[in-house]
Amino acid sequence: MPATKLSTTTMAGDQASRVFDLDQLSLRELNQALHNLTPGSNETAWEVLNPKGSHSVAVGVDQPVSIDVRGSVGYYCGGMNSGSAITVHGSAGPGVGENMMSGSIVVKGDASQYAGATGKGGLLVIEGNASSRCGISMKGIDIVVRGNIGHMSAFMAQSGNLVVLGDAGDALGDSIYEARLFVRGKVDSLGADCIAKEMRAEHLELLQGLLDRAGVTDVKPSEFKRYGSARTLYNFNIDNADAY
Repeated sequence: MPATKLSTTTMAGDQASRVFDLDQLSLRELNQALHNLTPGSNETAWEVLNPKGSHSVAVGVDQPVSIDVRGSVGYYCGGMNSGSAITVHGSAGPGVGENMMSGSIVVKGDASQYAGATGKGGLLVIEGNASSRCGISMKGIDIVVRGNIGHMSAFMAQSGNLVVLGDAGDALGDSIYEARLFVRGKVDSLGADCIAKEMRAEHLELLQGLLDRAGVTDVKPSEFKRYGSARTLYNFNIDNADAY
């Protein structure tokens, strides 16, 4: 999509920066421009103005570009992200990072329910609180929440890591498979088949790496407790033994 008077492009060396104002351009135009990116494109930095709670901002991006969204977004921001680095300078509605494959999403504010649902990879950082069902059915994604998370978080979580610096609501990890849960604060209750587990040296090392990636420098891994599956609700596969 060529630059128009409603979309500005600036150059810094060989790299181009695009600015989209959603007061002037449609969300469809923004997402189509992002989908039109090809490997090696010089349009590596994108800025989205006036999102005003729009749904499905920057979904399905599959190139390693940075996208700064200047405001809060609605449903499914960054869904199916594959390689881009998205920063939401506000809060996010339900399903932020849903089915994310790789890359990163940082939400500077709070996130609504089922953040990171079914995510298969990448890193989701929520600097505020997350609502219910955070990390539901996660399949390899790493999620770091600086605040609290709501009830039924990590429900049927299959793999990946959920790190919570604050508190967790009721039924944490209900019907969990092999995901690892690290909570610094209190847990209101554990769900079916979720139990507290020993925090061994390899888990401290893993957690330190996750905190480093999320830019968290004011807490220590030793302050967290680990939770995971008791493995009474499904047939255990030895291939997942390293999660024990």
